[in-house]
Amino acid sequence: MTATQGKQRVPTVEVQELTSEMIRFVLRGTDTSLANALRRVIIAEVPTIAIDLVEVIENSSCLCDEFLAHRLGLIPLISMKASDMEFPYEYAGDDDTKTDVSIDLRVKCVTNETEEITSNDLICADEKVVPVGYARTTRGRGLPGDETTPSDANSENSSNGILIVKLRKNQEVHLRCVARKGTGRDHAKWQPVATAVYRFEPEIVIDENLMARLTEDEKRAFASSSPAPVFKYNEVTKKVEIDTPESYAYDGECLKKAEDMGVPGLVTITAKQDAFVFTVESTGAIPPEDIVSRALEVLMRKLDITKGELDIVRSEQEAQGV
Repeated sequence: MTATQGKQRVPTVEVQELTSEMIRFVLRGTDTSLANALRRVIIAEVPTIAIDLVEVIENSSCLCDEFLAHRLGLIPLISMKASDMEFPYEYAGDDDTKTDVSIDLRVKCVTNETEEITSNDLICADEKVVPVGYARTTRGRGLPGDETTPSDANSENSSNGILIVKLRKNQEVHLRCVARKGTGRDHAKWQPVATAVYRFEPEIVIDENLMARLTEDEKRAFASSSPAPVFKYNEVTKKVEIDTPESYAYDGECLKKAEDMGVPGLVTITAKQDAFVFTVESTGAIPPEDIVSRALEVLMRKLDITKGELDIVRSEQEAQGV
């Protein structure tokens, strides 16, 4: 094995928690540069779909046209189709379906009650590109006369959508929208995550000699001193054990407790420089596990491009005898 091979790292990923909205995983065997690169790619370079163009046909609501367009753009749309679409600034063909998805909004209030217009009232031309949690109302069908139908958002078969605007009697909103593929680097409305953060995985060591000097009550008090369930008191062995070290938030409460009990150094906590606990929360546009996998694909493409450029430079230098 060469020296270069001996220094080569093999990163690993361990998924600790996965839900429909969030993924928590530990990235080990690498350094801060790669961890931060992955975090930035997750936020800014995983493509999603969002409303990009808004044509205002009629707007007699209390909100100005720009305000409505901004609110529509920030509604998260299911974006699994994004991988099949093209970026509008890269596509040179004539097929608009490769870049554009039509979404309309046509609502008129004809009652004395205030009407709440939500994302469920949007008329979506593509069933694969709809708002997150979309439960189409009667007005969302887009048929003639549906725009004056009173809201059925309170029916048993509908869910609460994202509020767009409220209308009073005789107020009307008619908009034609175009949703397009984009990335968070272009605008925050294309970000697939609500948050993507990481922290160093802690390494926790208990000094058993100092721990043996404590009474059972003191051990219980120390185990419960951390806001997170980092420690637990084992009633059988009468010892304090490390339960979930990854939940430690570097709050220092257990260290303060040890000092208050007269045993500083009871526990030693250091940050591992090659292990990172990631927490990624999706907006709902893309499942969280797909966000991470797509981000890794983007990062790999960037590294391949960088490697290709370096190989070209190396070849030129060798040809010149450098």
